[in-house]
Amino acid sequence: MLFHCMRELAKRDPEIPGQVAITFLYIASHNPCHKQALEEELLMSTASASRNSDYLADVNRIRKHGLGLITKTTDPSNKRRKLLKLTPEGEKLVKQLEDYLSGNLPRNVGSNS
Repeated sequence: MLFHCMRELAKRDPEIPGQVAITFLYIASHNPCHKQALEEELLMSTASASRNSDYLADVNRIRKHGLGLITKTTDPSNKRRKLLKLTPEGEKLVKQLEDYLSGNLPRNVGSNS
C-alpha cells in the first residue's frame, strides 16, 4: 500500500525527491503547521525545509512551476514564521493516500493508469 502512495506522488513528478515526499507527509499530518516545527521534527536545515516546501508550493526555488500541493504564507501572529497548509489539491491527494492506506483501493490500482 505504501507503494501506491509513493506512486501517487510520482504521478505529479516522476523524479520527486524522497525528502520532498517526507515534507509533504509531515505537512499533511500536521495541517496547518509552521515551517520551523517541520525543520525541528525532521531535523532539516532552514534551507532544506525552504527548498522542499517550495517544491510543493506553486512556484519552486528556481521560479518554475511547483506541485501546487501546499501554500506558504506569513504567520499573522509572528511575521518571521511561515505557515504551511495544504491546498485543495493537496487535500485531495491526502484523501487518496488515506484511502490507499485504509485498503479502499480504486479498481484500477493494478493497471498502468
